[in-house]
Amino acid sequence: MQTHDDSQPIPETMLATTRMAERIPRRDLLSVAAGAVVLATVMNSTMESQGSSLYPKTTGVSKLKYCLNTSTIHGEVIPILDQVSIAQKAGYDSIEIWLRDVDKYTSAGGTLKDLRKRISDAGLTLESAIAFAPWILTDLDAHKKALEQAKKEMEIVVALGGKRIAAPPAGAVEGDLLNLDVAGQRYRALLELGRSVGCLPMLEVWGFSKNLSKLSEVLHVAAAAQHPDACVLPDVYHLYKGGSNFNDLGLLAGTKIPVFHMNDYPDMVRDKISDADRVYPGDGIAPIGEILKTVIASGFNGVLSLELFNREYWKLDPLENATVGLKKMKSVVPTGN
Repeated sequence: MQTHDDSQPIPETMLATTRMAERIPRRDLLSVAAGAVVLATVMNSTMESQGSSLYPKTTGVSKLKYCLNTSTIHGEVIPILDQVSIAQKAGYDSIEIWLRDVDKYTSAGGTLKDLRKRISDAGLTLESAIAFAPWILTDLDAHKKALEQAKKEMEIVVALGGKRIAAPPAGAVEGDLLNLDVAGQRYRALLELGRSVGCLPMLEVWGFSKNLSKLSEVLHVAAAAQHPDACVLPDVYHLYKGGSNFNDLGLLAGTKIPVFHMNDYPDMVRDKISDADRVYPGDGIAPIGEILKTVIASGFNGVLSLELFNREYWKLDPLENATVGLKKMKSVVPTGN
């Protein structure tokens, strides 16, 4: 277990939390952290009341937005302008892109201004983006370098009209188990950077990772960040892969879930299942209906983003794949949402 990096100052509020944690048995810390996330949501509700555009609106009747994560149609081999066109024709409200595809577009002479216009003209919003700056690294110099990368990535998202980016535990998939309190400090620094840029980094669960593979770990880090912007990006497949209990989503206020990655999985054991085994929502064994009821009941009114990596689906016509995926996703959403 790694310890705190003494070269980075710790806020007084975090010192108080650390002193309290020293008096609490380790096995109880995750329960305390989960409760802290719920409490923080209540205490920091003023941010939403001030009209922050980074979080979905929570007033009125719930109206979920449907989003296409372009991995579903094998975006790595489909030019990003075509990705936008496919999402539009299939009937999605929004799109979730991979910045690697933006890099290919700009390297070939495309401009961010033109891509932003193409997305807007298609009637789509850019709800999120995927990138892998290793912000969570414990080493302070490596962390600072990762923040420089993250800043550039978030600036691209904002230039394209977007406002959120995934923040998975890239760089900590293998190796030592991280100190979750230190990880919380790293996430806080990323959140502060995101606030300065205007892009919200969403803490993502990665079921295959040695770190942040479980919802309990993610809740701990989110609470340890002690920041009003802290939020979570859940994923049906990753929650299963990492061994999380879906019922524990009830510990997390739905207003702290801007985007939810939608997919399903077949009847396979956790240590054998992989990204490529994801299937359309409703075509597997995940209790998706109950999952959505849980988060909607706790205030979720955000974006459902279809994220698949199924090689058989990639063999289909991309528009057919996207269209079927949207239909399947809508079919598992509780009536009235």
